[in-house]
Amino acid sequence: MRTTPATRAEANAWIAVLTKYGHLHSAEPGPDGAWAVQRTPTSRPFTLHHPVLAMDFVADVLRDVRRTAPGLRR
Repeated sequence: MRTTPATRAEANAWIAVLTKYGHLHSAEPGPDGAWAVQRTPTSRPFTLHHPVLAMDFVADVLRDVRRTAPGLRR
């Protein structure tokens, strides 16, 4: 459990890493520090208006990656 609030810089870093490693199809910065992210080319884009929402989204993506990654111990 977190003891400090999520920051925009932290969310930006996580979104950049997920995009770099191919776990996000697209991630575009939006107005007022929001992010427009899309998991696959055919998925619906999400607008994340707050760093906490972005970190929740990142956690969901990481959970799915860990669940589907071959060779990882459970």
